[in-house]
Amino acid sequence: MAGFQLEIRTVPLIIVGVYILAMLAFGFIVGKYFIKDSKDYMLAGRRMGLLTLGISLSAVNVGGGSTMGVATRAFGDWGLSAIWWVLAASIAMIPISYFAPEIRRTFSYTIPMVINKRFGYVAGTSSAVLGVVSLFLLTSSQIVASATVITALIGTPWVISVFVSTFVILFYTCLGGMTADIYSDMFQFSVLFLGMLVAVPFILNGVGGWDAMVAALPDSQMDFTRIGWFMIISLIINYFTTFLAGPEMMSRVFSAKDERNARKACVVSAIVMCGMGVLPTIIGLAALAAGAPDAGGALIWATDTFAPQVVVGFMAAAILAATMSSADSNLINASTIFIKDIYQRFINKAQMTEKKLVFTTRCSNVVLGLMAMCIALFRVDIITMNMFAFAMRSAGPFAAFVLGISWKKATPHSGLAAILVGSAAAVIWQLLGQPLGIMAVVFGAVCSTLTFVGVTLIESKMGVAPAPSPEITEES
Repeated sequence: MAGFQLEIRTVPLIIVGVYILAMLAFGFIVGKYFIKDSKDYMLAGRRMGLLTLGISLSAVNVGGGSTMGVATRAFGDWGLSAIWWVLAASIAMIPISYFAPEIRRTFSYTIPMVINKRFGYVAGTSSAVLGVVSLFLLTSSQIVASATVITALIGTPWVISVFVSTFVILFYTCLGGMTADIYSDMFQFSVLFLGMLVAVPFILNGVGGWDAMVAALPDSQMDFTRIGWFMIISLIINYFTTFLAGPEMMSRVFSAKDERNARKACVVSAIVMCGMGVLPTIIGLAALAAGAPDAGGALIWATDTFAPQVVVGFMAAAILAATMSSADSNLINASTIFIKDIYQRFINKAQMTEKKLVFTTRCSNVVLGLMAMCIALFRVDIITMNMFAFAMRSAGPFAAFVLGISWKKATPHSGLAAILVGSAAAVIWQLLGQPLGIMAVVFGAVCSTLTFVGVTLIESKMGVAPAPSPEITEES
């Protein structure tokens, strides 16, 4: 039996191996021939068009949490309503399109750079630290998702799978930076969508069809709004705040070739993501109906059990595509923030050549990636880790970034006050178990916004002049 298992896994292993080699080769080519300076490495040269940017915005969101994580939730207590994990993200992209042109006009590399211009280096550095920590936590969750695929595919021990996943992610990221990341997103997202689309009919057939699956599940599992409208609205607000104050999403907006493309790309992303929540939800429900042994591996188990091995290979490649797309983006953005907002500001203030700046950013990728690997070894739940990281990076800086750009009368101390209060509120709310079903990031963002508005109104009445607007120069 053991030999038979090894034999039937040869095909998917070959497919995944070819996919990984192809992506590494692409990263090598981009790194060698298309990375001319730090702007190419960090922001893809600020030349991204509508379709490329729209799909990239979708791909960076649809990672391990939106594939493995959604299937796990559907298998568990969310049921059919797990669809909302991605559908809410799609809805959130619409209002974000309103802010995109203003964000692009700052000509910044990072969110902390914008905050620093408006509210000073203390506020900017605070948001930078929060951003770096949260991004390597998010990278860790993608390593967990990749390692889960490898372990399920070839049965390697967890530690080995984590090491392999980290090596592939680091190698690819260090080679091509943001340029390779964005251009490969179109291919990776296509692999992800087609891989799951092809697998679903086989999986449904394996459990006896849709009607048989529904009959095998409790009625509550098929409730589209099982999680409740309060949670659904909270998810939409969660994505709105985390996307708008999220370094990996806003880096795409910074990389747009103009303001018009920045706005329209957000709408394209909303359309593209609409259908992505359905497929992993169906797979998770089918795994539950078929008696899968655990929720964490529901997606891979269902595919491996019911689909041909060629489809298993494409599904595994699809998940790796999702995790690689998210992980390399998280890493390059964490490194960009560290280099631009911490290293060059406090550690090495001397003027650096473009070649040295790119090299230093690559070294930062390695360090942060290894830190993320250490966390991944503990195998923390993907969605739990993602939610905590979202709260850290977005709750506090949300008001300072968004209102700092859009509210011209904002006063100098409102940004730092909002960051401190919002971040503290989010952490405390998370530790309390998110009372009343309110997500920590939502609670923190509300506290951040109220603090920002309150401080601005108080300082304005005291005669304090508005903070300087973010400088709009190509050299920012």
